[in-house]
Amino acid sequence: MSEIELKRVGKSYGQVTVLNDISLEMGNGEFVVLVGPSGCGKSTLLRMIAGLEDITSGQITIGGKVVNNMPAKERDLAMVFQNYALYPHMKVADNMSFALKLAGTPKAEIKKRVDEAAEILGLEKLINRLPRELSGGQRQRVAMGRAIVRNPRAFLFDEPLSNLDAKLRVKMRGEIKRLHQRLGKTTIYVTHDQTEAMTMADKIVVLNGGKIEQAGAPLELYNNPVNLFVASFIGSPEINLFEAVYQGGTDVALKNGTTLPLGTALDVPAGTQIVYGVRPQHITLADVGVPANVVVVEPTGDAQEVLARIGDEDISIVVRDHELLSPDEKIHLHIDPPRLLIFDKNSGLRLR
Repeated sequence: MSEIELKRVGKSYGQVTVLNDISLEMGNGEFVVLVGPSGCGKSTLLRMIAGLEDITSGQITIGGKVVNNMPAKERDLAMVFQNYALYPHMKVADNMSFALKLAGTPKAEIKKRVDEAAEILGLEKLINRLPRELSGGQRQRVAMGRAIVRNPRAFLFDEPLSNLDAKLRVKMRGEIKRLHQRLGKTTIYVTHDQTEAMTMADKIVVLNGGKIEQAGAPLELYNNPVNLFVASFIGSPEINLFEAVYQGGTDVALKNGTTLPLGTALDVPAGTQIVYGVRPQHITLADVGVPANVVVVEPTGDAQEVLARIGDEDISIVVRDHELLSPDEKIHLHIDPPRLLIFDKNSGLRLR
């Protein structure tokens, strides 16, 4: 049985439909990431699961029990928000234990739970500080500790790292993942950052325009996207996409006349408008191949992210184990045909 299940869930505000026909299963202990562009409905969906938003249609079950009309406080879920929402006049221990005190939990049990959460999150030495005496990452850990002490059925995270700097985001990603592995609780995590989704999730759910485009394991979405939107949203640097008209054979000519390899013929009629997709990681330098001119080189330490030109089209490449390239340098590119992603231009659906 799924721990949390959505069956044809919809949400509308008057005539405006925000979410439409959402069906999704989340297993016990699974880390599920809802990802998509701003306005796609991911935070609204999370709030509907939490009971903070009413649903317009469909059904939500938690532990096999329908919760459509169940108040948020009875759903046994703990939510961590983008803003820490800590009480500024309360010390760390009091912030973490506040909900337990309201619920009438015995003092000994409160202390036990707060001490356990503080140990898990490395907050033991900060327990008597006020929020203003903490860094952003420490405040976020306190917010997580407030959720942990409740020992909920599942955790819900709504873009919890968006207020942190880049280095701290990476550190906190690891801490949240370790926390999930230690507690083994079902976790639903909302983000617009596909790197967070790829590195943290057991299952990624890609939302767009209030609908699920695709749901699956991170590498499944990366290697086998069902459509153009998923392919372009998942992956960093972003996938290279070129429009072309397929005229048959094992190559395709772009509008600028550049010929790119397909490896094998497509099972579509000649004249079909396609989008030719290749990820920067699947392009290598070669002695012969597609001619290109280097435009910009961005060394990243273990690699070079290179922007080059083929004809009048830009192409991104990730180059490893090669001396530093220079702007205006002439290079040749080898594209690995088995790793290509080919889409129908009109429908956006994947052809190969």
